[in-house]
Amino acid sequence: MVLLKAVLLRGLAAALACTSLLALGAQSERATPSPDAALASVFRDIEQGRLEQALAGVDALLAAYPNFRLAHLIRGDLLLARTRPLHTFGSLSDAPEEKVADLRDEAMVRLEAYRHRPPENYLPRYLLRMEPSQRYALVVDARRSRLYIYENDEGRPRFVTDYYVTQGKLGAEKMREGDKRTPVGVYHVTAHLARQKLSDFYGSGAFPISYPNEWDRLNGRDGHGIWLHGTPSDTYSRPPRASDGCVVLANRDLEALSPYLQIGVTPVIISNAVEWLSLEDWTAERDNLNRQVENWRKDLESLDVERYLSHYSRSFRSAEGDFAQWARQKRQIASAKTSVKVELNRLSVFRTPGRQDLVVITFEQEYRSNTLSHVLKKRQYWQKEGRRWKIVYEGLA
Repeated sequence: MVLLKAVLLRGLAAALACTSLLALGAQSERATPSPDAALASVFRDIEQGRLEQALAGVDALLAAYPNFRLAHLIRGDLLLARTRPLHTFGSLSDAPEEKVADLRDEAMVRLEAYRHRPPENYLPRYLLRMEPSQRYALVVDARRSRLYIYENDEGRPRFVTDYYVTQGKLGAEKMREGDKRTPVGVYHVTAHLARQKLSDFYGSGAFPISYPNEWDRLNGRDGHGIWLHGTPSDTYSRPPRASDGCVVLANRDLEALSPYLQIGVTPVIISNAVEWLSLEDWTAERDNLNRQVENWRKDLESLDVERYLSHYSRSFRSAEGDFAQWARQKRQIASAKTSVKVELNRLSVFRTPGRQDLVVITFEQEYRSNTLSHVLKKRQYWQKEGRRWKIVYEGLA
């Protein structure tokens, strides 16, 4: 028994030792315990020498999730421990080492993410402003193999639930077609592909996302076909790094996620490691950026072209060209204006994950002047230069 405990907990000890009963209780509102909560309970039983209780827990887990390969492996070890000492995790004689290593990695990330749940009253830094029709947002933490759902609670993100996910075989920060990496950035769900339209490989269906976005293309990133999708019918979950760049969920989880997704509306923000802010810091950052956008709007109305252009970076780019071309065009247009009125509606502000201070702002612009009136959906990327935010890209969304 002592040997089995040492074997099964080797490499998992750090993740398991601090798994708290309080964290387990956070899942109690679910009718069926999550696989992560059940695994934490099973390994706690193993750690405390309650092997028959651990086996019962694994059996219950498999009754709920019959194709859960990690649970099958643990069950096999527990059964073998009744007859002989075990010297390694996954002691079945015909268990391929590569497959066992994948399952060990899955156990590690599941339990580590379960132990380090988002701090209460902390928010992901990226969801600075959701426009009213965006009922939910998804935030993916690639390092923890976790997808978090947040509800738009009158402008403030409110945590709903989270799921284990698989990412690209070579990690995150996609740059090139076929590099087997998952992109990092701000994207949106663009379509729903039903199970009937796909091979069994994609499981319950797929939701393509908008990679590459405008910023990706400006920075030379290419590739396509990045989806949220399910697993083959004979597979409950895949290892943490096993896709060609897509974000993969268990079929049950994808089906549970589907009602939260609005085509063309729901943001999907993928980060290497999620940054969390206290409510106070989140509010300060959101209010600062809201003021920057409002100042830009007022200066667009002012007919003072130079004041308006002061919001744009000298490295600005658009579909029409660089800053010099943009400035020349705006000065020419302004010469014929005597009045301008601008309203911004359906405004969203999302910080882009990564090392750069970069935010993406999308809005519906209602523009009226003495020569032109229109309503356009626009997108801007703002980047911090010194202490000031500057627009580095603007175009139609």
